[in-house]
Amino acid sequence: MEEEKKIDIALSDEIAEGVYSNLVVITHSHSEFILDFVSLMPGVPKGKVKSRIIMTPQHAKRLLGALDENIKRFESMHGQVVESDPRHAMPLNIGGKNTGDA
Repeated sequence: MEEEKKIDIALSDEIAEGVYSNLVVITHSHSEFILDFVSLMPGVPKGKVKSRIIMTPQHAKRLLGALDENIKRFESMHGQVVESDPRHAMPLNIGGKNTGDA
């Protein structure tokens, strides 16, 4: 049986405030995934990248699993998350695959 390891993580006041994003653009190469978190204002055709996260494919897959697990927990406590009407939704991935390494 593996012993649970604890990690001490520091969180600055600035980072703790968080950054609002209503769109994520995901691109990837063979060695990394790039997630650009964007804030789009209604009626304004240009968004601004608020945060960029770069991770390995292995960490991206772990993130996918962690999000899936946490959404299931959330829905068990609060009910199903209803997705918006697809005719009015913003795309979740308007990026795609990069042809080379960044």
